[in-house]
Amino acid sequence: MSQTHPEQLPRGALILGGALVAFAFTLTATMRIAQVPPAASPVLLRSADHVAPVRSRTLRFIDAPDRGVRIEDAGTGRTASVIVPDQKTGFIRGVMRGLARERRMRGIGSAPPFTLTQWQDGELTLTDTATGRSIELNAFGTTNRAAFAALLETPETPRILEMGR
Repeated sequence: MSQTHPEQLPRGALILGGALVAFAFTLTATMRIAQVPPAASPVLLRSADHVAPVRSRTLRFIDAPDRGVRIEDAGTGRTASVIVPDQKTGFIRGVMRGLARERRMRGIGSAPPFTLTQWQDGELTLTDTATGRSIELNAFGTTNRAAFAALLETPETPRILEMGR
């Protein structure tokens, strides 16, 4: 009499899983043996191609009592922009929330500024001067990139930006 064990995996699933592992191992080994270089970061590519910054601005993001955010030019101390609730620049807030969380995890306060840089190749980067983390803003689309690009302008009166919920 044969016994059946319903807890066992089907033989075909085990073979398929083993084949997948073997394929991944073979592909990895081939890339290593062929010495295919890993994809370079944008920072390394810009350095290798000698891409210079076109414009740069050092900014601080300060929470306002009305749940908004005041963006201050760290060099002059002047307000560069104000993000108020119920408006459409939630992307800036979302990016800054992630960077602030990383700073809190490292025990770093909000005093160190961020550097926003536009490069000759059109790329836009936000760099946390405290942690060294850089965010390539072009990767998030033209609308979200434009929200940060507007902060590179230095108008006499601060811009009021809208913040999505």
